[in-house]
Amino acid sequence: MNEKVSGNIRKWCALMVAVFLYYFIHEGSHLVIALLYGVFQEIRFLGAGVQVAIHTELLTENQMVIFNIAGSVSTLIGAWIFIGLTPLFTKMKNKFFRACGYYITIALMFIDPIYLSFLYRFFGGGDMNGILLSGVPEMAAQLVFVIIGIIHILLFWKWVHPLYKKSFEK
Repeated sequence: MNEKVSGNIRKWCALMVAVFLYYFIHEGSHLVIALLYGVFQEIRFLGAGVQVAIHTELLTENQMVIFNIAGSVSTLIGAWIFIGLTPLFTKMKNKFFRACGYYITIALMFIDPIYLSFLYRFFGGGDMNGILLSGVPEMAAQLVFVIIGIIHILLFWKWVHPLYKKSFEK
C-alpha cells in the first residue's frame, strides 16, 4: 500500500477515534451526573449523535444546570489536557497515535465552543438550555464560548498545529 493511501486511512481512523472519544467524554459526563442524581432514562443514538436522556422532572434547576454544563466542562478540561500533552504526542514514533492526538485535540478544543456559540440554535438548544436555567443571559453564555473558541484558535495555530506539522514532516 502506498504512503498516501495509508496516510489517508490513518487520518480517517484517527478522526473516528477523536469523535468517539469526544462523545465518550462529553456524553459520559452527562451519564455520570444522571446516574449520581438517579435520573438516567436511556442512551439515544440520534443520526450522527448520542444523547443521554433523563427524567428532567426529577431535577432541581441547579441540578439541571450541572447536568447540562458537565459535558462541556469535561471536554474543555480534556482539551487543555491534550494541549498540554502535545509535546508528548508529537514525539511518538507511531504516526497513528500522533494523528489520534492531533484529531482528539481538535475535537475537544473546538466542538463545544462552536456548538455553544451559535450552532445550538439549529439543534434544539441542547446543553445551552440548561446553562440558561442558571440565569446566565444567553448573549453572555455565547460570548464566553466565543472567547474560549478564540483562545483555542490562537493556541491551535500558534502552538499545537506547528508542533504536529513539524512532527509529521519527519
